Amino acid sequence: MAGQDLLHTQPRPMHWLATATAISAVVAAASIVQPPDAKATTSPAAAAAGHRSAAAPDPGKVTFPVDCGPNRLDVVKKASGDLDGDGTTETVAVVRCHSGTGTPPSGVYVLAQPSDPKAAPRIVATLLAPARQRSVQTLIIRDGAISAALLGYSTLDVPRCCPDVHKSVKWQWKGGKFVQSELPAAMGTRRV
Repeated sequence: MAGQDLLHTQPRPMHWLATATAISAVVAAASIVQPPDAKATTSPAAAAAGHRSAAAPDPGKVTFPVDCGPNRLDVVKKASGDLDGDGTTETVAVVRCHSGTGTPPSGVYVLAQPSDPKAAPRIVATLLAPARQRSVQTLIIRDGAISAALLGYSTLDVPRCCPDVHKSVKWQWKGGKFVQSELPAAMGTRRV
């Protein structure tokens, strides 16, 4: 084939190195040289509400209203997002008492960060109290809604290792509070 013997048609490692170096130089120059009117922006919701974006509240800095006796409290799941549309990030934390066996009941709490960034996050809503005797299998935040799969027991005779009741729920901010609704149950499961 014509041209196969030409030097520039047979790339060598040095050619690739030179190309990578040239591309890196262009990317570096582009990050330094900015148009004179370039500036950082915030999301429209945050700008409209007058809030600045902040890190999600850390559940490790919260004292939860759960009595575990001599056992420690574990944060077993967490998810963050803007749940009430105000442009700030809230965290949903699933906590339960530490246990080597069985499935201890979970508590589900919504955390918000006060305007003072040095202050500890605070609990602004309890979605599921441990007294309800449910465990949280999954937790997802999508489009401002919190979805969870809950596990429970139909009777006291069911071993605590093996929940036999399943329920999927969703919490969404409506009218100034979190409203719970039930999601369609999977086939073959019992509702709580």
